[in-house]
Amino acid sequence: MTDDALLTLKPEVLLAEPRGFCAGVDRAIQIVEHALAKFGPPIYVRHEIVHNTYVVGSLQRKGAVFIEDLADVPAGATLIFSAHGVPRAVEEEAARRGFRIYDATCPLVKKVHVEVAKLRHEGYEFILIGHRSHPEVEGTLGQLEQGAIHLVQTVDDVARLAPTQTEHLAVVTQTTLSVDDAADIMAAVKVRFPNVREPKQQDICYATQNRQDAVKALARRVDVMLVIGSQTSSNTNRLREVAERLGVQTHMIDSAGELRADWFAGRRRIGVTAGASAPDVLVQDVLARLAELGVESVQKLKGIRETMKFPMPKGLKLDASAEARLTHLS
Repeated sequence: MTDDALLTLKPEVLLAEPRGFCAGVDRAIQIVEHALAKFGPPIYVRHEIVHNTYVVGSLQRKGAVFIEDLADVPAGATLIFSAHGVPRAVEEEAARRGFRIYDATCPLVKKVHVEVAKLRHEGYEFILIGHRSHPEVEGTLGQLEQGAIHLVQTVDDVARLAPTQTEHLAVVTQTTLSVDDAADIMAAVKVRFPNVREPKQQDICYATQNRQDAVKALARRVDVMLVIGSQTSSNTNRLREVAERLGVQTHMIDSAGELRADWFAGRRRIGVTAGASAPDVLVQDVLARLAELGVESVQKLKGIRETMKFPMPKGLKLDASAEARLTHLS
């Protein structure tokens, strides 16, 4: 079947709810857009503001410059930290260099940083459940001196842990993990270290859990699943894994251009969801392409309605002329 062939079964689409942007992603993007409107381009962003190709490309066209090394930021420039957070050393270097700084770290990630700093002051050592090399994990590891926080990625890693003491041991997690995987690792930590201190509220963010729960509900009703989001997005990859573990043929795509008609041959129901860093325009593009292929019905499933909103940093309030520029940017 060619990519342009019309589907003969006329499958319907079931649309996950919730899906797409979370409050932390929405805030981070707004911070960049407000900085562009207030100060004009270029605005420098340390690391991709969120892990989505479409979002990053859109902001680049508006004047955002994404960098990894602070040496690439000119003196006097405006610098924004990405939603994933940064190590303390990066914050300190940026301050020394005298940049105008705005922190777009998700407040739920920042909560983990604050908890780590507070308990370290009380003498605690830490276990961090997360994925090595992910910028959020690097940021959390970088809140403390080397040896004070130990990364575990799997249940097997827990057996190899060698903290210097166990009387004051606490555990925190990356916010975008698989809820089920994190629970398994947490259980192993608690078996080995029964007195470990857990977070008062789980660190995995509400949006990550809600989207995974929505995929679990959706997977029971569909023959094939589309997960919209970029390969670099942790929370999007976890949605793909959740669907695959439930036995559903799953395709993770960055855009509608990656769709192939043969994925849907003989299928009656197509599930569609999107990671927390994927904008709704990508979902609408996918639905439009599916309609071109012959899908005639889209049903939005009932799910949790998210109302969480996070405030903008101080100093980004826009005057009338900047508001006009923001409207033009959009």
